[in-house]
Amino acid sequence: MIITAPHIDPKLIVILETVSDPEIPVLSIMDMGVVRSAIIENDIVKVQITPTYSGCPAMDVIGDDIKAALKKAGYKAEVELILSPAWTTDWITPRGRKSLENYGIAAPLNAEADKDVLLHGKRLVKCPQCGSTNTRLVSQFGSTACKAQFQCNDCHEPFDYFKCLK
Repeated sequence: MIITAPHIDPKLIVILETVSDPEIPVLSIMDMGVVRSAIIENDIVKVQITPTYSGCPAMDVIGDDIKAALKKAGYKAEVELILSPAWTTDWITPRGRKSLENYGIAAPLNAEADKDVLLHGKRLVKCPQCGSTNTRLVSQFGSTACKAQFQCNDCHEPFDYFKCLK
């Protein structure tokens, strides 16, 4: 599958990096990869965002937060929700993956490893607390539908694992 790179005016990046994902506040929407384009056209910033999944309840909040951040910077903005191409966890930046782990959420594995973990019980998910892969699936769903609940068998801490979405 070909994933198109986002088209973002460099002047807007620093502003959009201040907008947090409302479900995971340590991540910016830029680190999540939901911003697909942001261009200035006739003094209006036009931003296209892709939800992490089609029913994501956070998209309205994200759209409002984008408009507020751009307004604070002196811009008028329009936000459009686009569904194609579908968002993938491949769009999470390396900085975003590190932020997830620092926050206590295991970053997504690749698609094949994800299936091995969720369907076959393989111990591949690294505990964000102690780094052990001696972890076990507790529930297919964690604090949100895009996460699964795990527990570390070494430090005994529970944690969310961000499922791989392709």
